[in-house]
Amino acid sequence: MLPIVLAMTGASGAAYAVRLLQVLLQAERTVYLTISPSFAAVLRQELGWTLNLDRFDPKVLLQSLEDWQAEQLKQAGWHQTPNTKHQTLPSSLPPPASSLPPTPATIQYCHYQDLMTPIASGSFLTAGMVVCPCSGSTLGAIAHSMGTNLIHRAAEVHLKERRKLILVPRETPLSLPQIENLRAATLAGAVLLPASPGYYHSPLTLLDLVDFVTARICDQLEVEQELMKRWGGNDE
Repeated sequence: MLPIVLAMTGASGAAYAVRLLQVLLQAERTVYLTISPSFAAVLRQELGWTLNLDRFDPKVLLQSLEDWQAEQLKQAGWHQTPNTKHQTLPSSLPPPASSLPPTPATIQYCHYQDLMTPIASGSFLTAGMVVCPCSGSTLGAIAHSMGTNLIHRAAEVHLKERRKLILVPRETPLSLPQIENLRAATLAGAVLLPASPGYYHSPLTLLDLVDFVTARICDQLEVEQELMKRWGGNDE
């Protein structure tokens, strides 16, 4: 299968990006990953994790996600004890560590300043690209083809090659320039998928809300997933 490009930029919603990375790896997809310094700053603010973009270790990121998932489930009371009323676990429970790739061999990390990486060229084939979360400045650069780093360039490549480009903005409310940028990106061929989780699947934890958005992104990439109950789905 062709690889997927994942760019993480500096909008709120870092958990969406890291969970998406985990799900793509569990689906045995090769991921070309690039991260902006602003995302690293947001990740530290929102989740308390520290990334070294010059000496990036994917295993640290994935382990931090597993620890966060376990803590979220614990805080929500999803643990089995003789006296608890909760005897089943939510659908968003992450798989045990043993089911994850033993090493992140399917991650190809690309420094955001390295324009000599494969994803900077249209001759490198991919199954699509996701910018998650997509910051307002990244959106503007993509909408107006004014790239200054690898993330912008890779997005431009996907637009010019008519490949799927999924942008996941989370900003609210939106200014008129941002609305115009969203329109321009859509007209250029991008798919706008705001990080706006639904509630018809009866979310019980933060993980359920994160998984709703992750699932919709995977649907766009045609990556099979069972992260959420679909509208009108059978409860059984």
